[in-house]
Amino acid sequence: MEQMKKDIENRIAIYALISRLMLVEVDVAFLEQIESDPDLLELFPNYMHWDKRKTLSKELLIEEHYNVDFTNLFLMHLVPYESFYTRDDQMIESGGDNPVLELYNELDFRVELDKARVVSADHIGVELEFMYMLCMALQKALEAEDKDGICELLQVQRAFLKEHLLEWTPLFLINAKRESRTPLYHDGAELSLEFLLSDFEYITAQLDSHCQTQAVEN
Repeated sequence: MEQMKKDIENRIAIYALISRLMLVEVDVAFLEQIESDPDLLELFPNYMHWDKRKTLSKELLIEEHYNVDFTNLFLMHLVPYESFYTRDDQMIESGGDNPVLELYNELDFRVELDKARVVSADHIGVELEFMYMLCMALQKALEAEDKDGICELLQVQRAFLKEHLLEWTPLFLINAKRESRTPLYHDGAELSLEFLLSDFEYITAQLDSHCQTQAVEN
């Protein structure tokens, strides 16, 4: 249990980081957040050693490089929406029939599409933010030592990864890594893919060890 409490802090930090990176353009505060934390910066090895980062101001990097890359990856050339990858007609489901909306509503997760500047709730940044919210809820359950709540939240997280994020984001992230024009988004795509795969394995292991034991005890 104590190790899980330590793990959840890291999981929250990574989900917050990658959801923010893929939802809207970066700003100076976001870049400073990465650069001020050695552990976070190490997750972006190519970005860390990029010559332009050391010679140009953050404002100029944002205007001439990061914003251009974000537009290319998330608005122009690639489609960061689950329904595009899972529907036979490759249409983005922006209405109430989107399957993720029912789950969001059940868990009281509200998506402000206009504020997030996305056209559908199944945008990769929103789905990653949903995992962040689930991790925050898990942290509260851990603090309260709510064993049933912990297992239920782990089950929800595993199901969402298996049935949604891991169904389509590997292809999107591989394409994003290949199409990226800056080390920030190249590393961000690689980090996101590796983390989602490892997080699924982590959650599965926690369910197999902690929650099977809990079921026997009950």
